[in-house]
Amino acid sequence: MGLRQLPLVLLLISNIYSGLSEERPKVKVSIKPDQHVFSGETVTLRCDIDGEGVTSWKYSWYKDGSDSVFSELQEHTFSSVTESDAGKYSCYGAERRGSRTSNISDEVTLTVSDKPRPVLSVSPQKWLTEGDPVTLICEVNGSSTDWTFSWFTLNVSSDYRNRYQLLSDSSRGAGGNYTVSSAALNHTGVYVCSAERGKLAYFTWYSNEQPLWVTGVSPPVSLIISPNRTQHFTSVSLSLSCEDQSNSDRWRVRRYTDNERLEDCSSSHWGSQTGSTCTINSTITLDTGVYWCQSESGENSHPVNITVHPDVILESPVHPVTEGDSLTLRCLFQNSTLPILRADFYKDGSLIQSQTPEMIISTVSKSHEGFYYCKHPERGESPKSWISVRDIPKPTLTVEPQSSLFTGDSVTLRCEVDQSWDGWEIIRSRNSNTEAIEAANKTINSVTVSDGGEYRCRAHRRGLYTNYSETVTVTIYERPKAKVSIKPDQHVFRGDTVTLRCDIDGEGVSSWKYSWYKDGSDSVFSELQEHTFSSVTESDAGKYSCYGAERGGSRTSHISDEVTLTVSDRPRPVLSVSPQKWLTEGDPVTLICEVKDSSTGWTFSWFTLPVSSDYRSFNYQLLSDSSRGAGGNYTVSSAALNHTGVYVCRAEREKPVYFTWYSNEQPLWVTEIKTTVEAGVSSNSGDSPPVSLIISPNRTQHFTSVSLSLSCEDQRNSDRWRVRRYTERWGLEDCSSSHWGSQTGSTCTISSTVPSDTGVYWCQSESGEISHPVNITVHPDVILESPVHPVTEGDSLTLRCFYKHSTPPILRADFYKDGSLIQNQTTEMIISTVSKSHEGFYYCKHPERGESPKSWISVRGVSNEFSHSESQISVLHTLSSVLTVCPYLIVTVVLIFKCCRMRANGC
Repeated sequence: MGLRQLPLVLLLISNIYSGLSEERPKVKVSIKPDQHVFSGETVTLRCDIDGEGVTSWKYSWYKDGSDSVFSELQEHTFSSVTESDAGKYSCYGAERRGSRTSNISDEVTLTVSDKPRPVLSVSPQKWLTEGDPVTLICEVNGSSTDWTFSWFTLNVSSDYRNRYQLLSDSSRGAGGNYTVSSAALNHTGVYVCSAERGKLAYFTWYSNEQPLWVTGVSPPVSLIISPNRTQHFTSVSLSLSCEDQSNSDRWRVRRYTDNERLEDCSSSHWGSQTGSTCTINSTITLDTGVYWCQSESGENSHPVNITVHPDVILESPVHPVTEGDSLTLRCLFQNSTLPILRADFYKDGSLIQSQTPEMIISTVSKSHEGFYYCKHPERGESPKSWISVRDIPKPTLTVEPQSSLFTGDSVTLRCEVDQSWDGWEIIRSRNSNTEAIEAANKTINSVTVSDGGEYRCRAHRRGLYTNYSETVTVTIYERPKAKVSIKPDQHVFRGDTVTLRCDIDGEGVSSWKYSWYKDGSDSVFSELQEHTFSSVTESDAGKYSCYGAERGGSRTSHISDEVTLTVSDRPRPVLSVSPQKWLTEGDPVTLICEVKDSSTGWTFSWFTLPVSSDYRSFNYQLLSDSSRGAGGNYTVSSAALNHTGVYVCRAEREKPVYFTWYSNEQPLWVTEIKTTVEAGVSSNSGDSPPVSLIISPNRTQHFTSVSLSLSCEDQRNSDRWRVRRYTERWGLEDCSSSHWGSQTGSTCTISSTVPSDTGVYWCQSESGEISHPVNITVHPDVILESPVHPVTEGDSLTLRCFYKHSTPPILRADFYKDGSLIQNQTTEMIISTVSKSHEGFYYCKHPERGESPKSWISVRGVSNEFSHSESQISVLHTLSSVLTVCPYLIVTVVLIFKCCRMRANGC
């Protein structure tokens, strides 16, 4: 063997050693649901083996130390266990298809008992005062695992038999404890419980019965006992009456006696009931028990513990005694003409007074509470009676309808307490001032802010006062007024989404119920705070008001003022321009879009008017920077030639979006900027227009029924230009539209002009480049001959008046500027040197032929550079002339000099 095989051998030895030293696995037995079960339950035995490396076990079960196997399943189930199945169980495992085995498990004992009866107890006690906490406890003795508990009350069925009725909230006590955090009178009754467990539910017997007796401060009915005491002799008549304020017959007398039976008085064997009074004709000791009044709906009186005894009884009050009152106890003997005995009186087993006919406690306190009885050395002793001492009561002060009010509301304060009291007082405190009225009730018919304050009350009798009630704060607010708002505006348009909203700023009110009225009607058309018309129509127009009433309360607001909703047809915005539509390059201009009579909530969009491909329809084109004018003003800070065009706007608002119609069309016409001259070359201080519109005849006004030529000329004589126009009648059109002109190359021809051809004309390329726009007017009779393009300062200007129907056409006429006569009865008007002051609207007028349309004469200024350039040109011209003449002068001088020398030599 080589050294290379040594690690393998060591590993094999290690594995063998590990296998030899492996511990035998342990086995564990478990029993479900419990090791202590009851006959009839389903019980499962389970064997678990924690053996590493074993994938499958064969199980063997043994009972009470026997060697015989009674089951080979991992889980063995008794579907209905019996006492014979009780015993000690163990199990053992062997590897299937292997040799390994487990240890045998420890024995586990299965105990099988008879079906159990749970034990029901109460904590802290069965006699309670309203508001006390109490817990019913249900236990299955000897077995506490996996039980679910149910809770029942004991009722009397129509055949006078006792029946158990499942509590509606029984599931609250499923864990074994049924807790009432604050006992009420209707918790008086007799309770039982039962338990169950397992998938196939196994039920215990019902538990023992457990009564709960709850006394209260102010029960809806009182049990009146005659004779008026809790202990009574045998063989006497006893009357028990249920008395409420309405003397209703809806009450029955019930009792639960020491033999654990719940019975109604109407049961024939012990009493008879007439109306709400139960009579026992002849008492027996079996009549001892707890008695109370109960209605069909489950309302209860105070329960009273009545004891029937044959010889000696203690005369004690039926109901609890109030602190501060007096208490008298007497000892009575049945078989005596004078029933009152001189006896000893005991409290809680201790002698407190001896050999006296009565025991008087003049001022009762809580320390006097306890079990009392009397004892006579020869006649015997009475049963024990519990004397309950009630705290000095605390009245309840109620405010109706509520403690938070608006001015003008009505309010009533009531002071209430159980028992009988002689007098009442209601006290109000406000701003360190106190006032009291001697009354149990106080009503204020129309409250003011000064009626607010802190109120409390108390009652009294024979010098004894109750405690004060809890303080109630009455708050008076000014009655709020509702306010109506309308969104998006009070003036809306058909199809708009409109929301009416009612707002009430009422202090102390968390929730309002709203009422909407229209046009003074009394009928409510909506109860929403916000009422929405999703698509408003003219029929929705009107005067709206709203009003609020407090939800769950009595307060109301003032009705709002009426707000008028006006509904109009879908609007068309009005588009205007400032300062004007004719501009010079570089001028600022603002387009203004307005929705008349409605300025709220609008967002504006801006479009230009292109011509569609079929020349018959328009598709408005949204401006790429339309959002700049969303507020209603679209401003261009420096106009350029490409701003020439026809603009429209549209407005929208709200969700879902509501659109107006498109506005009127508004053209903008931009002409070239002022011309300057530098070094004798005319140029623009900005870029020159790429093309010029040439008009033939070369004027802006033309007669009807004549031919008119409009040509787009650039330096390359390109055919890429088209003539466009904008007229009041036809709007925006290309010349290629057949009804008004024909275009050949870059020339448009109108074969016969008509007045509707009046408009603005310009050249435009497919890429959007634009010439100067020209305003052309067509008129049938008299026209003014004026230049097409602006006149430059310093140039001359000639205007003539033409008449269509004369030869020659030139008229002797009057010439006007801006409405003022400036020259009369002349064939032409000449301005030899034009200045900016000559700019304006010109027209001519003939007394018989009529007057021409107006034409705007624009004067283009010359910049300061012009004179400077002119002087530069003069100097250069002189210098150039001198430089040109100088060579000739030099040559001439040299020739004359040579000639003179030659003559001198010859001479």
